[in-house]
Amino acid sequence: MSSMTIRVLIADDQPMLRAAFRMILGSQPDIEVVAETADGAAAVEEARRLRPDVCLVDIRMPKLDGLEVTRQLAGPGVPDPMNVLIATTFDLDEYVYTALRNGACGFLLKDGAPGLLTEAVRAAATGNSLISPSITVRLLSHMAPSRERPAEPPARGAAGAGAGAGAGPVRPAEPLTQRERDVVRLVARGRTNEEAAAELYVTLSTVKTHLANVQRKLAARNRVEIAAWAWETGLCGGGGRV
Repeated sequence: MSSMTIRVLIADDQPMLRAAFRMILGSQPDIEVVAETADGAAAVEEARRLRPDVCLVDIRMPKLDGLEVTRQLAGPGVPDPMNVLIATTFDLDEYVYTALRNGACGFLLKDGAPGLLTEAVRAAATGNSLISPSITVRLLSHMAPSRERPAEPPARGAAGAGAGAGAGPVRPAEPLTQRERDVVRLVARGRTNEEAAAELYVTLSTVKTHLANVQRKLAARNRVEIAAWAWETGLCGGGGRV
């Protein structure tokens, strides 16, 4: 049983939130909170020492913010990246772009239902999560190209917020097929594999095959990175040459 337990590190500078997260997660038979930290520097240190399955990370913290914590634990060039789940709120939409660039595998609203927290942690443990599609789509949609908005929104007042900035959308190693683009559009809009299969009138295994091919072509680690790329390139709006 112990080998199946999801080990979680909680990083948040608010003691009441850490206590609430610990209580909710600790009540689950398959989840164990192995550490709590109140600042980003301690989060990185403890995460590297303990290697938890999921790091539940706040964005605004002392010493290192959650964006920089994410970059150090899961960002490009990290040899053995961890699964980082960002705890955020709607007024932090501006951070999403950098969080994705820095390797975050999911997003969670702090005021969400307890069941969503446990669902998010279990999903993040697989490194393949898009939590609360309606929420995530709203966040990701801010990455859509716009003449009135910079391509990469700044994260105001955040240490390390510029990490990964300026790189631009990834170019696929090979062009995506029309069906792969169709699947990516649906994933970016929050559809599950089953829903995508139903909408495209194909089998579930076909959708999974297309996603695996897209993941390889983009060198993406999970669905979140695929969805982010789709919004960055304008594919969700029907545009974007991929």
